[in-house]
Amino acid sequence: MKLERELMRGAGPTAVLKLLSTQSMYGYQLVETLAKKSDGVLAMGQSTLYPMLYNLESKDLIEAEWQSAPNGRDRKYYNLTTKGKKKLKADLEAWKELTKAMTSIGVLQGNATGALA
Repeated sequence: MKLERELMRGAGPTAVLKLLSTQSMYGYQLVETLAKKSDGVLAMGQSTLYPMLYNLESKDLIEAEWQSAPNGRDRKYYNLTTKGKKKLKADLEAWKELTKAMTSIGVLQGNATGALA
């Protein structure tokens, strides 16, 4: 199941920031990791990811640096900035509140972990 455009617009940047909070990643690695860790729900093409990365970079939430990969190719790796860490923290709190609210009105069941009804 893929998310509708509006849901992805909200979830995508937070998911990217969360992944980058664990390690530096290059674009294709982000695409693959998002798809794998979300069972395809947050799968996005490079034509969606790269504009998102440029936007996050323009807001000083992430920064990019070129590094040589083990195969000798240069790749652009993205890292979370201090501002990005603060934004991620705020976004995660907002998602918790949204999940709690959706649970309380019956959209989600169980505790506020996001288990679908």
